[in-house]
Amino acid sequence: MARISELTRVTSETSISLRLDLDGTGQVEVSTGVGFFDHMLTALGRHGRFDLSIEADGDLHIDAHHTVEDVGIVLGQAVRQALGEKRGIVRFGQAVVPMDEALVEVAIDLSGRAHVAWSVGFERPMLGDMDTQLVEEFFRAFGGNALINLHVIQRAGSNAHHVAEACFKALARALRMAVAIDPLAGDDVPSTKGSL
Repeated sequence: MARISELTRVTSETSISLRLDLDGTGQVEVSTGVGFFDHMLTALGRHGRFDLSIEADGDLHIDAHHTVEDVGIVLGQAVRQALGEKRGIVRFGQAVVPMDEALVEVAIDLSGRAHVAWSVGFERPMLGDMDTQLVEEFFRAFGGNALINLHVIQRAGSNAHHVAEACFKALARALRMAVAIDPLAGDDVPSTKGSL
């Protein structure tokens, strides 16, 4: 069964069209109008091996906040939709990713309960045309709408670009692990409750 979702979200602040294939090959086409964010979303798709297409048009004349947050919302909803009843998945994922002097750990539980724990700091306010605070905003929007338990912990790092990139790549690897089909699970939902 294909684990694909296609979503469109239109508000007075943003218009977003997104297509996600959890079982892709890492083909990514992203255009948000925020260069650094496009770079991070491309890393997320490639390292997660997800096929990801995102077209976002936001109120960038104000700033990038609404665009980044709303893409997080739609991507989280897309992951939740593509997983369906979550039958046969691994459920948990973890990755520790280095990026030069930076080291970031991400742990995920596709629990159906939204909780985001964020322990990352940036030593400068901007990454190209994107406020560093928006990295956290994206993760919170994504985790909250995917209904997952998501922990992001910075173990080392001083270069803001490296820290941000390690966050996105660690998310990609942890999510790839969590959504993978468990060959021993059959059609079971990985929960003692019988549902997630």
